[in-house]
Amino acid sequence: MIDEKNKELLKKFENELNIVGYSSKTIETYLIYLNMFSEFIKKDLKEINSDDIVSFLSYLKQEKKSGSATMNLVLSAIKHFYKEFLKQNLIIDIKLPKKANKIPVVLTSKEIVDLIENTSNYRNKLIIEFMFSTGVRVSECVNMKINDLNFDEFTGNVLAGKGNKDRIIILSKKWVVDYKKYLEERDKKVKSEYLFCSDSGNALSVDTIQKFLKISATKAGINKKISPHKLRHSFATSLLENDVNIRYIQQLLGHANLNTTQIYTKVNTNKLKEITNPLDNMKK
Repeated sequence: MIDEKNKELLKKFENELNIVGYSSKTIETYLIYLNMFSEFIKKDLKEINSDDIVSFLSYLKQEKKSGSATMNLVLSAIKHFYKEFLKQNLIIDIKLPKKANKIPVVLTSKEIVDLIENTSNYRNKLIIEFMFSTGVRVSECVNMKINDLNFDEFTGNVLAGKGNKDRIIILSKKWVVDYKKYLEERDKKVKSEYLFCSDSGNALSVDTIQKFLKISATKAGINKKISPHKLRHSFATSLLENDVNIRYIQQLLGHANLNTTQIYTKVNTNKLKEITNPLDNMKK
């Protein structure tokens, strides 16, 4: 059980994160790990030292078999809690293994087409097309409002995306035509401010999109593990294959660091295959 003092302290921390504008996912993650830390250490969180943190990380590694990604997230949560919230000058000089940069799994153009064609619900087809053609995250998609899009200029605004940053997205002209037809029919049944909504006009859940994507992938005979984020990966890779400057891709994806976007250059092997070997260019 968590000490009442610690519980109250973590509630204040949660409130501050909300006020600053952190995403609900980040807040939830931070609190999960800090609650685990509090249960493990069984001390007033204001009185811990660096040895306590090392003990907790060792416990996660040895007992829970946590990977480097989880360990780094835990350390980020703890550092933020003490440095930014409690304003404590706690020395946390721990070097953890860097998170492995795994090459993203992407869908081919044919697989994208097959996915769409094997989605029977028209709204869901539009969702797949929208996510693939804009590269938005699924959390951004479900919260998107109609007024966030400019159908005349074929652009849109993702408001307070990951990292609380706004960015511009580009819209497919074909998609805009199809969406307007869908919206005209939808308005006859339900009024909603959301770009995509349930039958009652409420925002869709992330789970709803994840479920129908898996069903469509199964029908299409796609053996890859399908998730909404795969559409985002496929969007970025497709732009690279069409020689779009990586800086533009960085902005469209909303990456704060170019290094995050660079991962897609490892996927884009089609362009590598087109390069002529220098030996073949030599004249005999």
